[in-house]
Amino acid sequence: MDYDDFGDHHTYDEITGAAFLTTHDPKGDVLYGVDVFVSPDYHGMRLGRRLYEARKELCLSLNLKSIIAGGRIPNYKDHAQQLTPQQYIEQVKRKEIYDPILTFQLSNEFEVKRVLKGYLPDDKESLGYATLLEWSNLYYDPEKTPLIGADRTSARIGLVQWQMRPLKSAAELIQQVEYFIDALSDYQCDMALLPEFFSAPLMGIDSHETSIDAVRALAGFSTEIVEEISKLAVSYNINIIAGSLPVTDGDDLLNISYLCRRDGTMDSQYKLHPTPHETRSWIMQGGNKLKVFDTDFGRVGILICYDVEFPELARIQSEQGMQILFVPFWTDTKNGYLRVRCCAQARAIENECYVAIAGSVGNLPKVDGADIQYAQSAVFSPSDFSFPHDAIMAETTPNTEMTLIADLDFNLLKKLKNEGSVRNSQDRRRDLYDINWLGEMEN
Repeated sequence: MDYDDFGDHHTYDEITGAAFLTTHDPKGDVLYGVDVFVSPDYHGMRLGRRLYEARKELCLSLNLKSIIAGGRIPNYKDHAQQLTPQQYIEQVKRKEIYDPILTFQLSNEFEVKRVLKGYLPDDKESLGYATLLEWSNLYYDPEKTPLIGADRTSARIGLVQWQMRPLKSAAELIQQVEYFIDALSDYQCDMALLPEFFSAPLMGIDSHETSIDAVRALAGFSTEIVEEISKLAVSYNINIIAGSLPVTDGDDLLNISYLCRRDGTMDSQYKLHPTPHETRSWIMQGGNKLKVFDTDFGRVGILICYDVEFPELARIQSEQGMQILFVPFWTDTKNGYLRVRCCAQARAIENECYVAIAGSVGNLPKVDGADIQYAQSAVFSPSDFSFPHDAIMAETTPNTEMTLIADLDFNLLKKLKNEGSVRNSQDRRRDLYDINWLGEMEN
């Protein structure tokens, strides 16, 4: 945590966020000791000392200033009539009084900084008092980049090649999503990508007179779906791009991809270019903002399906530091799929970044406009000696429900930009041409 945000005068609830640890700051400079517990069955095995040593090793490895902790003084109740808390602490230091917690902490090289009053108000043994203890990291280097908060050099991403199947409820859809998120989380993926319009099976729940009625009914499920996926991101500790979902804004129908981070925050990217079918059959509108998102592993962009066929968009995102471009797509035929695939590969080469595409397979016979699907999800790289010979990091079996996992090395992108056989970014003739974004751009 950033200790300056709290200082030496604090309570246990304040410093720990009422024990929910919401005060955790991955870029903080101090390791705060919330609690240490050893089961009574294992007392006498010096496990407490081992845990304290592990804390010190963690502090050293993360290059943090110190370990701070609030310590109870449970035996103070027996001496409160004769001694002030300060006097009690001094006698414990001189080993004239034994305190099961303070004596242990002092023996582990912690020093008492001050007395805290009301630290744990319900601690009747300590009468609400506590010691503020500190173990200083003598090797702390303020100029050294910390392990936590430093730029990540790699990421593991997981793609879901989703099978369209008849569903009876949104809950059933979420159950299927959770199955894949659970699997990708088990493999410690940093990001999961779902396809465009993965909620389309819900259009088959009821009968609709027109395609417009069906897609607007589908939009009615989107808020619930996003909320549930955001909860999955937190509970399974994985960032999730929730494909894309139809959303109504007044009379307008939009196609939006939601980034649900594992810290509970969310962002969104609108589809900017509806396809002719989406415009004609659903009266869908395009958004007007282009974004690049910060995540806990790097800078990412999202382009929904048809948007990846417009090279200007990825170029603008690349200029904003994008390292991975995620493309949720939904195509019905192989030629439609190949447009997305070939353009995605071009975006990876042009912009010296990774591009991941994820689509849907299967059939929905009773859903107008979604009766057939074609997909082969993949992760593409630039094309140079540091990358696979065909510039494909990994790809799925076509038209088969499955997941795809790939490890991506950001150092290879840096090496490419500076030492590649060709260097698209450096060699661009900015004196002759440029791309200007006329709408809203968010970093």
